[in-house]
Amino acid sequence: MREIFAGMPWWVKWIAVPVIAIFVFGGLIASVVGFVIGLLFKVLVFVVLVGGLIFVIRKFMSSSSSRGDW
Repeated sequence: MREIFAGMPWWVKWIAVPVIAIFVFGGLIASVVGFVIGLLFKVLVFVVLVGGLIFVIRKFMSSSSSRGDW
C-alpha cells in the first residue's frame, strides 16, 4: 500500500482518499452509526425502566412491611 502512495502528494493520502471513502461508504457508515445510537438509546430506556420498577417494588415492599409491624 505504501508503494502506491509513495509518489503521490500528501493531500491525496489525507484528503482525497478519505473523501472518496466517505462518498462510497457514506450510506453504510450512516446506517451503522444510526443503528448503534438507536441500540444505545434502547439500552438506556431499558435500564431506566428496570431501575424504576425496582425502585417502586422496594418502596412498596418497605411500606407494606412497616404497616405490618403496627
